[in-house]
Amino acid sequence: MKLHISTLIAAAIAAGLGTSVAAQEKVVLYHWFEYIPQDLLDKFTAETGIDVVMDTYDSNEALLASLKAGAIGEYDIAFPGDYMVEIMSNQDLVGEFSSDELSNFDNIQDQWLNVEFDPGRKHSIPYQWGTTSFTVNRDVYQGDINSLAILFDAPDELKGKINMLDAQNDVLALASIYLDIPQCTQDRDQLKSLNALLQEAKGDWVSMNSDTTKDILVSGDVAASMIWNGFGARARMEGANIEYAFPKEGYIVWMDNGVLLKDAPNRANALKFLDFLLVPENIAAVSNYARYDAGVKGAKDEMEDSLRTQPEMNAPEDGNGVFVKVCDAETQAVYDQIWTNVKK
Repeated sequence: MKLHISTLIAAAIAAGLGTSVAAQEKVVLYHWFEYIPQDLLDKFTAETGIDVVMDTYDSNEALLASLKAGAIGEYDIAFPGDYMVEIMSNQDLVGEFSSDELSNFDNIQDQWLNVEFDPGRKHSIPYQWGTTSFTVNRDVYQGDINSLAILFDAPDELKGKINMLDAQNDVLALASIYLDIPQCTQDRDQLKSLNALLQEAKGDWVSMNSDTTKDILVSGDVAASMIWNGFGARARMEGANIEYAFPKEGYIVWMDNGVLLKDAPNRANALKFLDFLLVPENIAAVSNYARYDAGVKGAKDEMEDSLRTQPEMNAPEDGNGVFVKVCDAETQAVYDQIWTNVKK
């Protein structure tokens, strides 16, 4: 009888533990700040029973530094930009999956399938894409904003009122575009010119800030800011009298991607979350919130009309957007030093 009672107790404890384990099913995201609606995370949990745990970062470089410092193995999915996917892959920080592990894999738009940074999408799915340029407060400056000179040779009205993103690769890429020199150049004279331009220009910048860019535009604390197009749209929608520029010299095109991380502790749940994001209705919810485009078939049909028509999303047909390039290690070391000089 005692054995029978003990068996029942053991069974009850086991059942209780089983319930506890089930309740602890989770997926752990490392995500950009202020980018995904909580309602969508709640929807995923309601559909799957999997809790979503999320930490945030404010730049691709911060993401990489954190993972290299030991965070790899703590997170299941991160959302790096295009060039950072390639860097993370080169540094063995990404996991791998096959297309048949995602039931919605065929929803990926053809143009975002065989991308240079992840050919065939073995490590990532497309998430959101957009452009990086700048906005100008039209109450402060009414002149032509169709040039990167706004950032790098500022008109008097904007001097001391410009915010730049605290994002090394993006800032250096825009400066290179302005100088009409190749990204990842090894030409010493071009590198000297790049360094000199940034040293001169930073005297007109009041801050280098990524995580409150929208807020300081809305508050009027800055009159111009380098910015992602979706953040620019949200600042405008919150009352800032700003205009987003597609400068004649060029601008950055980027794509953030949902990446399965190496040694993801909840791999199966991570794949369920990635598959969830490939449903048009779901990824469109991210777009409606963040004000960016998506790389999923049918997503546009689910987006708000105001998003499809917003000026920040509609680059001119003859625009010359470019992706940020990944430099070799030797060249990157020079660019790192230039950035260190900027931040002094």
